[in-house]
Amino acid sequence: MQRYFITLSYDGTAYHGWQIQPNGISVQEVLEYSLSTILRETIAVTGAGRTDAGVHARMMVAHFDTEKAFDCEQLVYKVNRLLPRDVSVIKIEAVNSDLHARFSATSRSYHYYVHTGKQPFSRQYSCALHYGLDFDKMNEAAAYLIGEKDFKCFCKTGADVKTTICNLTEARWIPIHDEFALTTGDEVTNWCFVITANRFLRNMVRAVVGTLVEVGRGRLSFDDFKRIVDEGTRSDAGESMPGNALFLWDIKY
Repeated sequence: MQRYFITLSYDGTAYHGWQIQPNGISVQEVLEYSLSTILRETIAVTGAGRTDAGVHARMMVAHFDTEKAFDCEQLVYKVNRLLPRDVSVIKIEAVNSDLHARFSATSRSYHYYVHTGKQPFSRQYSCALHYGLDFDKMNEAAAYLIGEKDFKCFCKTGADVKTTICNLTEARWIPIHDEFALTTGDEVTNWCFVITANRFLRNMVRAVVGTLVEVGRGRLSFDDFKRIVDEGTRSDAGESMPGNALFLWDIKY
């Protein structure tokens, strides 16, 4: 039995997340269908993680096992012809059987995009915020997230996890250029939150962003934010932000 890693990207708008669901179509489902149809056997894929409904992936990695012999480049071509237009396989490669798409990953990075004002060309992949934000204060608070901490306050209630401890290595807001945005002077209207960790809890990134937005609006001080991280529960943190602005950006092994 040979194990293969498959690297893909997808627009999650039309899907109920990565994982197969009883009540809606998922990315895992269409990928397994395409591989099974072409290889003429039942193929089960295991992803590096789970993205929620509407969340996108610039890079997702999954693995599958098979005894079938095939040319990897040809399989990429055939699978892409069968997959919907919003899912694209980048490469398929043979790996050692002890490598696991989820458990062998050493880090994952997410990007969350926000914009201020009404921007017709940003609405599908960015969250519109109709109020001012202090990104300096948001970055000050974000820096406190760095390190190994218990992030239970950002974990979705009822999530089935053995531990809520994660090790964050990056958390920062960066301004980004939007060539469609009409601005005056040095005004910046588009921002991206970049966050990297060894693992993430369910709904964690969107909860972190929602809490940092409260800091940027002046509703939470740095001390409030610190207290939430150190002692708070999910009800103390900010709201979960919309999924359409979130991208699984990179996975390292």
